[in-house]
Amino acid sequence: MTRLLLLTISFFAIPAAFSQYCISGGPTSNADSNVESVTLNGDAGGINYTGCPGVLGVEQATAQSVVLGAGSNYTISIQFGTCGGNYSGAAQAWIDFNQNGVFEAGESIGSWSGIPPTAMSNFNFTVPSGATTGQTRLRVIQQEAGALPLNPCASFTWGSAVDFSVNIQNGIDCSAYTGDNAAQARPVSSYPFTETHSNSICYSNQNPVYSSPDVFYILTNFASLTNLKVSLCGSTFDTFLTIKDSQGNPIAINDDAPNCGPQSEVTISTQGHTSLYLVVEGWNNQTGDYTLNIGQGTLSIDQLSATHFRIYPNPASSTFQIDGVESGILNLINAQGAVVRSLEVNSTEEIDISDLPSGIYMVKLETESGVSVQKMMIE
Repeated sequence: MTRLLLLTISFFAIPAAFSQYCISGGPTSNADSNVESVTLNGDAGGINYTGCPGVLGVEQATAQSVVLGAGSNYTISIQFGTCGGNYSGAAQAWIDFNQNGVFEAGESIGSWSGIPPTAMSNFNFTVPSGATTGQTRLRVIQQEAGALPLNPCASFTWGSAVDFSVNIQNGIDCSAYTGDNAAQARPVSSYPFTETHSNSICYSNQNPVYSSPDVFYILTNFASLTNLKVSLCGSTFDTFLTIKDSQGNPIAINDDAPNCGPQSEVTISTQGHTSLYLVVEGWNNQTGDYTLNIGQGTLSIDQLSATHFRIYPNPASSTFQIDGVESGILNLINAQGAVVRSLEVNSTEEIDISDLPSGIYMVKLETESGVSVQKMMIE
Protein backbone atom coordinates (compact mmCIF):
# COMPACT_ATOMS: atom_id res chain seq x y z
CA MET A 1 0.00 0.00 0.00
CA THR A 2 1.33 3.45 -0.90
CA ARG A 3 1.41 5.94 1.96
CA LEU A 4 2.20 9.62 2.18
CA LEU A 5 5.89 10.16 2.83
CA LEU A 6 6.81 11.58 6.20
CA LEU A 7 9.76 13.93 6.58
CA THR A 8 11.21 14.51 9.98
CA ILE A 9 14.32 15.64 11.80
CA SER A 10 16.69 13.75 14.00
CA PHE A 11 19.71 15.03 15.89
CA PHE A 12 22.95 13.08 15.82
CA ALA A 13 23.79 12.33 19.44
CA ILE A 14 25.13 9.29 21.19
CA PRO A 15 22.28 8.05 23.39
CA ALA A 16 22.82 7.80 27.12
CA ALA A 17 22.15 4.47 28.77
CA PHE A 18 18.43 3.73 28.88
CA SER A 19 17.71 7.00 26.99
CA GLN A 20 14.95 5.36 24.98
CA TYR A 21 12.84 4.09 27.88
CA CYS A 22 9.61 5.94 28.64
CA ILE A 23 10.06 7.23 32.18
CA SER A 24 7.47 10.03 32.33
CA GLY A 25 4.51 7.77 33.21
CA GLY A 26 3.58 5.92 36.39
CA PRO A 27 1.33 6.96 39.30
CA THR A 28 0.52 10.54 40.26
CA SER A 29 -0.53 9.55 43.81
CA ASN A 30 1.39 7.49 46.39
CA ALA A 31 -1.76 6.30 48.15
CA ASP A 32 -3.52 2.93 47.96
CA SER A 33 -2.53 0.30 45.34
CA ASN A 34 1.19 -0.48 45.27
CA VAL A 35 3.72 -3.20 44.47
CA GLU A 36 4.69 -4.45 47.93
CA SER A 37 7.62 -6.69 46.95
CA VAL A 38 9.61 -8.12 44.02
CA THR A 39 12.04 -11.02 44.28
CA LEU A 40 14.10 -12.42 41.41
CA ASN A 41 17.17 -14.63 41.89
CA GLY A 42 19.37 -15.27 38.87
CA ASP A 43 22.80 -16.66 38.06
CA ALA A 44 24.33 -13.80 40.05
CA GLY A 45 23.09 -10.78 41.90
CA GLY A 46 19.41 -10.55 42.67
CA ILE A 47 16.39 -8.30 43.12
CA ASN A 48 14.86 -8.04 46.58
CA TYR A 49 12.54 -5.03 46.57
CA THR A 50 10.15 -3.76 49.22
CA GLY A 51 7.55 -1.11 48.38
CA CYS A 52 5.53 1.32 50.55
CA PRO A 53 5.46 4.15 50.97
CA GLY A 54 4.51 4.59 47.32
CA VAL A 55 6.68 6.56 44.88
CA LEU A 56 5.35 8.97 42.26
CA GLY A 57 6.19 8.34 38.61
CA VAL A 58 8.53 5.56 37.45
CA GLU A 59 10.65 4.53 40.43
CA GLN A 60 14.30 3.99 39.47
CA ALA A 61 15.34 0.91 41.46
CA THR A 62 18.00 0.10 38.85
CA ALA A 63 20.67 -0.21 41.55
CA GLN A 64 19.12 -3.64 42.15
CA SER A 65 20.48 -5.89 39.40
CA VAL A 66 20.27 -9.57 38.48
CA VAL A 67 22.21 -11.68 35.95
CA LEU A 68 20.12 -13.97 33.70
CA GLY A 69 21.28 -16.40 31.05
CA ALA A 70 19.81 -16.58 27.56
CA GLY A 71 17.77 -19.78 27.17
CA SER A 72 17.45 -20.33 30.93
CA ASN A 73 14.34 -20.50 33.11
CA TYR A 74 13.61 -18.32 36.16
CA THR A 75 10.82 -17.45 38.59
CA ILE A 76 9.92 -13.92 39.65
CA SER A 77 7.76 -13.45 42.77
CA ILE A 78 5.70 -10.26 43.05
CA GLN A 79 3.31 -9.18 45.81
CA PHE A 80 0.67 -6.94 44.31
CA GLY A 81 -0.81 -5.07 47.24
CA THR A 82 -1.55 -1.66 48.69
CA CYS A 83 -0.19 1.15 50.83
CA GLY A 84 -3.74 2.11 51.80
CA GLY A 85 -7.22 0.99 50.76
CA ASN A 86 -7.96 -2.20 48.82
CA TYR A 87 -9.19 -1.59 45.27
CA SER A 88 -9.32 -3.73 42.12
CA GLY A 89 -6.71 -3.36 39.45
CA ALA A 90 -4.24 -5.10 37.16
CA ALA A 91 -0.49 -5.58 36.98
CA GLN A 92 2.15 -6.70 34.51
CA ALA A 93 5.93 -7.19 34.26
CA TRP A 94 8.24 -6.99 31.25
CA ILE A 95 11.93 -7.52 30.47
CA ASP A 96 13.34 -5.73 27.43
CA PHE A 97 15.07 -8.82 26.01
CA ASN A 98 16.08 -7.23 22.69
CA GLN A 99 17.30 -4.02 24.37
CA ASN A 100 15.56 -1.69 21.92
CA GLY A 101 14.28 0.58 24.70
CA VAL A 102 10.67 -0.59 24.31
CA PHE A 103 8.69 -2.98 26.53
CA GLU A 104 6.89 -4.96 23.84
CA ALA A 105 3.90 -7.26 24.26
CA GLY A 106 6.04 -10.32 23.54
CA GLU A 107 8.41 -9.35 26.37
CA SER A 108 5.77 -9.64 29.09
CA ILE A 109 6.82 -12.19 31.72
CA GLY A 110 3.64 -12.18 33.82
CA SER A 111 0.33 -10.43 34.49
CA TRP A 112 -2.22 -10.26 37.31
CA SER A 113 -5.62 -8.80 38.07
CA GLY A 114 -7.61 -8.78 41.31
CA ILE A 115 -8.24 -7.00 44.60
CA PRO A 116 -5.58 -6.83 47.36
CA PRO A 117 -4.85 -8.50 49.69
CA THR A 118 -3.97 -11.44 47.51
CA ALA A 119 -1.44 -14.26 47.49
CA MET A 120 2.07 -13.78 46.15
CA SER A 121 2.20 -14.11 42.34
CA ASN A 122 4.95 -16.41 41.02
CA PHE A 123 5.70 -16.14 37.31
CA ASN A 124 7.91 -18.69 35.53
CA PHE A 125 9.59 -17.35 32.40
CA THR A 126 12.34 -18.26 29.94
CA VAL A 127 14.91 -15.79 28.68
CA PRO A 128 14.82 -16.18 24.86
CA SER A 129 17.91 -17.78 23.38
CA GLY A 130 18.00 -14.82 20.98
CA ALA A 131 18.03 -12.22 23.76
CA THR A 132 20.67 -9.53 23.44
CA THR A 133 23.74 -9.83 25.66
CA GLY A 134 24.24 -6.88 28.01
CA GLN A 135 22.37 -4.67 30.45
CA THR A 136 18.65 -4.09 30.05
CA ARG A 137 15.56 -3.35 32.18
CA LEU A 138 12.78 -5.08 34.06
CA ARG A 139 9.62 -3.00 34.57
CA VAL A 140 6.82 -3.90 37.00
CA ILE A 141 3.55 -1.97 36.94
CA GLN A 142 0.48 -2.21 39.17
CA GLN A 143 -2.38 0.03 38.06
CA GLU A 144 -5.49 0.53 40.18
CA ALA A 145 -8.63 0.30 38.00
CA GLY A 146 -6.40 -0.86 35.13
CA ALA A 147 -7.25 -3.59 32.62
CA LEU A 148 -4.94 -6.07 30.91
CA PRO A 149 -2.88 -5.73 28.84
CA LEU A 150 -1.35 -2.68 30.51
CA ASN A 151 0.53 0.08 28.74
CA PRO A 152 4.09 0.12 30.19
CA CYS A 153 4.37 3.85 29.44
CA ALA A 154 0.98 4.93 30.82
CA SER A 155 0.33 7.59 33.44
CA PHE A 156 -2.34 6.78 36.02
CA THR A 157 -3.45 7.90 39.48
CA TRP A 158 -2.88 5.01 41.91
CA GLY A 159 -0.36 2.19 41.71
CA SER A 160 3.32 1.54 41.08
CA ALA A 161 5.83 1.59 38.23
CA VAL A 162 9.27 0.26 39.17
CA ASP A 163 12.37 -0.36 37.03
CA PHE A 164 15.18 -2.78 37.83
CA SER A 165 18.44 -3.72 36.06
CA VAL A 166 18.91 -7.05 34.29
CA ASN A 167 22.19 -8.24 32.81
CA ILE A 168 21.74 -10.92 30.14
CA GLN A 169 24.60 -13.30 29.38
CA ASN A 170 25.23 -15.84 26.59
CA GLY A 171 22.79 -14.12 24.25
CA ILE A 172 23.39 -12.36 20.96
CA ASP A 173 26.58 -10.32 20.84
CA CYS A 174 25.68 -6.93 19.34
CA SER A 175 29.29 -5.85 18.77
CA ALA A 176 28.95 -6.77 15.08
CA TYR A 177 25.72 -4.79 14.77
CA THR A 178 27.19 -1.31 14.52
CA GLY A 179 25.01 1.50 13.18
CA ASP A 180 22.59 2.16 16.05
CA ASN A 181 23.16 5.91 15.63
CA ALA A 182 25.09 8.36 13.46
CA ALA A 183 28.13 8.33 15.73
CA GLN A 184 28.43 4.56 15.20
CA ALA A 185 27.27 4.46 11.56
CA ARG A 186 28.22 1.48 9.38
CA PRO A 187 30.89 2.72 6.91
CA VAL A 188 30.51 2.43 3.12
CA SER A 189 33.45 3.61 1.00
CA SER A 190 33.50 1.42 -2.13
CA TYR A 191 30.83 1.00 -4.83
CA PRO A 192 28.82 -0.86 -5.89
CA PHE A 193 27.98 -1.86 -2.33
CA THR A 194 25.70 -4.74 -1.29
CA GLU A 195 24.82 -5.92 2.22
CA THR A 196 22.16 -8.18 3.68
CA HIS A 197 21.51 -7.20 7.29
CA SER A 198 18.71 -7.04 9.87
CA ASN A 199 17.20 -4.36 12.12
CA SER A 200 15.28 -6.89 14.24
CA ILE A 201 17.99 -7.27 16.90
CA CYS A 202 20.53 -4.97 18.58
CA TYR A 203 19.04 -1.73 17.21
CA SER A 204 16.87 0.96 18.79
CA ASN A 205 14.71 3.79 17.45
CA GLN A 206 17.01 6.80 16.92
CA ASN A 207 15.32 8.34 13.85
CA PRO A 208 11.82 9.45 14.90
CA VAL A 209 9.97 8.86 11.63
CA TYR A 210 8.52 5.56 12.83
CA SER A 211 8.92 3.44 15.96
CA SER A 212 10.88 0.79 14.04
CA PRO A 213 14.56 0.22 14.98
CA ASP A 214 16.95 2.16 12.71
CA VAL A 215 20.29 1.27 11.11
CA PHE A 216 22.63 4.17 10.21
CA TYR A 217 25.22 4.12 7.40
CA ILE A 218 27.81 6.75 6.46
CA LEU A 219 28.76 6.97 2.77
CA THR A 220 32.14 8.40 1.72
CA ASN A 221 34.55 8.22 -1.24
CA PHE A 222 31.85 8.60 -3.89
CA ALA A 223 33.49 11.49 -5.82
CA SER A 224 33.59 9.42 -9.03
CA LEU A 225 29.81 8.93 -8.95
CA THR A 226 27.63 11.83 -10.11
CA ASN A 227 24.53 10.24 -8.61
CA LEU A 228 23.88 7.55 -6.02
CA LYS A 229 21.09 5.01 -6.25
CA VAL A 230 20.18 3.54 -2.86
CA SER A 231 17.82 0.55 -2.98
CA LEU A 232 16.14 -1.73 -0.44
CA CYS A 233 14.24 -3.70 -3.07
CA GLY A 234 14.01 -7.38 -2.18
CA SER A 235 13.90 -6.82 1.58
CA THR A 236 11.65 -9.03 3.69
CA PHE A 237 9.60 -6.21 5.29
CA ASP A 238 8.01 -2.85 4.49
CA THR A 239 10.95 -0.43 4.60
CA PHE A 240 11.44 3.34 4.93
CA LEU A 241 14.62 5.10 3.75
CA THR A 242 16.06 8.50 4.72
CA ILE A 243 19.14 10.19 3.19
CA LYS A 244 20.80 12.97 5.20
CA ASP A 245 23.65 15.37 4.58
CA SER A 246 26.74 15.48 6.79
CA GLN A 247 24.96 17.82 9.23
CA GLY A 248 22.02 15.45 9.70
CA ASN A 249 19.54 17.37 7.55
CA PRO A 250 17.15 15.12 5.54
CA ILE A 251 17.63 15.61 1.80
CA ALA A 252 15.69 12.63 0.42
CA ILE A 253 13.14 10.09 1.67
CA ASN A 254 11.22 7.15 0.23
CA ASP A 255 8.55 4.80 1.53
CA ASP A 256 7.27 2.64 -1.33
CA ALA A 257 9.32 2.64 -4.54
CA PRO A 258 7.36 2.32 -7.81
CA ASN A 259 9.21 -0.81 -8.93
CA CYS A 260 9.64 -2.82 -5.71
CA GLY A 261 6.35 -2.76 -3.81
CA PRO A 262 6.59 -1.78 -0.14
CA GLN A 263 10.37 -1.49 -0.23
CA SER A 264 12.26 1.79 -0.65
CA GLU A 265 14.54 3.20 -3.33
CA VAL A 266 15.91 6.69 -3.99
CA THR A 267 18.45 8.35 -6.32
CA ILE A 268 20.24 11.55 -5.32
CA SER A 269 22.90 13.84 -6.75
CA THR A 270 26.30 13.73 -5.04
CA GLN A 271 27.06 17.34 -6.02
CA GLY A 272 28.16 19.39 -3.01
CA HIS A 273 28.52 16.38 -0.71
CA THR A 274 31.64 14.63 0.56
CA SER A 275 29.72 12.33 2.92
CA LEU A 276 26.13 11.26 3.38
CA TYR A 277 24.17 9.36 6.00
CA LEU A 278 21.42 6.93 5.15
CA VAL A 279 18.97 5.44 7.63
CA VAL A 280 17.20 2.13 7.07
CA GLU A 281 14.05 1.47 9.12
CA GLY A 282 10.67 -0.18 8.83
CA TRP A 283 7.30 1.37 8.17
CA ASN A 284 5.47 1.67 11.51
CA ASN A 285 7.31 -0.84 13.74
CA GLN A 286 8.30 -3.44 11.16
CA THR A 287 11.60 -5.28 11.36
CA GLY A 288 13.40 -8.05 9.51
CA ASP A 289 16.15 -8.83 7.00
CA TYR A 290 16.89 -6.21 4.37
CA THR A 291 19.14 -6.05 1.32
CA LEU A 292 20.90 -2.72 0.73
CA ASN A 293 22.35 -1.93 -2.70
CA ILE A 294 24.22 1.32 -3.44
CA GLY A 295 25.69 2.31 -6.78
CA GLN A 296 25.65 4.74 -9.71
CA GLY A 297 22.20 6.16 -10.40
CA THR A 298 20.48 8.41 -12.92
CA LEU A 299 18.41 11.42 -11.90
CA SER A 300 15.39 12.65 -13.81
CA ILE A 301 15.31 16.19 -15.23
CA ASP A 302 12.92 17.29 -12.49
CA GLN A 303 15.22 15.98 -9.80
CA LEU A 304 18.28 17.66 -11.35
CA SER A 305 16.55 21.05 -11.58
CA ALA A 306 15.04 21.11 -8.11
CA THR A 307 14.40 24.68 -6.99
CA HIS A 308 16.57 26.32 -4.34
CA PHE A 309 14.95 28.98 -2.16
CA ARG A 310 15.65 31.08 0.93
CA ILE A 311 13.54 31.38 4.08
CA TYR A 312 13.55 34.64 6.00
CA PRO A 313 13.59 35.39 8.81
CA ASN A 314 15.01 32.11 10.06
CA PRO A 315 14.51 31.60 12.98
CA ALA A 316 10.99 33.02 12.71
CA SER A 317 8.39 33.81 15.36
CA SER A 318 5.04 34.88 13.86
CA THR A 319 5.50 35.01 10.06
CA PHE A 320 8.06 34.16 7.38
CA GLN A 321 8.53 34.59 3.62
CA ILE A 322 10.35 32.73 0.87
CA ASP A 323 12.77 34.18 -1.67
CA GLY A 324 14.05 32.74 -4.94
CA VAL A 325 10.82 31.34 -6.39
CA GLU A 326 7.83 32.91 -8.12
CA SER A 327 5.20 30.47 -6.88
CA GLY A 328 4.74 26.94 -5.64
CA ILE A 329 3.06 24.58 -3.20
CA LEU A 330 4.50 24.82 0.32
CA ASN A 331 4.20 22.11 2.95
CA LEU A 332 5.36 22.89 6.48
CA ILE A 333 6.18 19.67 8.35
CA ASN A 334 6.76 19.34 12.09
CA ALA A 335 9.24 17.07 13.87
CA GLN A 336 6.65 14.28 14.11
CA GLY A 337 6.29 14.22 10.31
CA ALA A 338 2.84 15.87 10.26
CA VAL A 339 2.00 18.52 7.65
CA VAL A 340 0.85 21.57 9.64
CA ARG A 341 0.54 23.94 6.66
CA SER A 342 -0.14 23.25 2.99
CA LEU A 343 -0.78 26.22 0.70
CA GLU A 344 0.09 27.96 -2.57
CA VAL A 345 2.71 30.63 -2.01
CA ASN A 346 4.67 33.32 -3.86
CA SER A 347 7.75 35.34 -3.01
CA THR A 348 5.78 38.33 -1.72
CA GLU A 349 3.43 36.44 0.60
CA GLU A 350 3.84 36.34 4.37
CA ILE A 351 3.05 32.94 5.89
CA ASP A 352 1.42 33.06 9.31
CA ILE A 353 2.93 30.67 11.88
CA SER A 354 1.86 32.50 15.05
CA ASP A 355 -0.28 29.56 16.19
CA LEU A 356 2.48 26.95 15.87
CA PRO A 357 4.61 25.78 18.81
CA SER A 358 8.32 26.51 18.82
CA GLY A 359 10.65 23.90 17.38
CA ILE A 360 12.36 22.75 14.19
CA TYR A 361 10.27 22.29 11.04
CA MET A 362 10.95 21.27 7.45
CA VAL A 363 9.73 23.51 4.61
CA LYS A 364 9.04 21.48 1.49
CA LEU A 365 8.47 23.56 -1.68
CA GLU A 366 7.15 22.05 -4.92
CA THR A 367 7.44 24.14 -8.11
CA GLU A 368 7.41 23.45 -11.83
CA SER A 369 11.19 23.01 -11.60
CA GLY A 370 11.18 20.38 -8.91
CA VAL A 371 11.11 19.88 -5.15
CA SER A 372 13.38 21.36 -2.46
CA VAL A 373 13.43 21.00 1.31
CA GLN A 374 14.92 23.33 3.92
CA LYS A 375 15.00 23.45 7.70
CA MET A 376 13.38 26.28 9.66
CA MET A 377 13.31 27.18 13.35
CA ILE A 378 10.20 28.65 14.97
CA GLU A 379 10.98 30.50 18.18
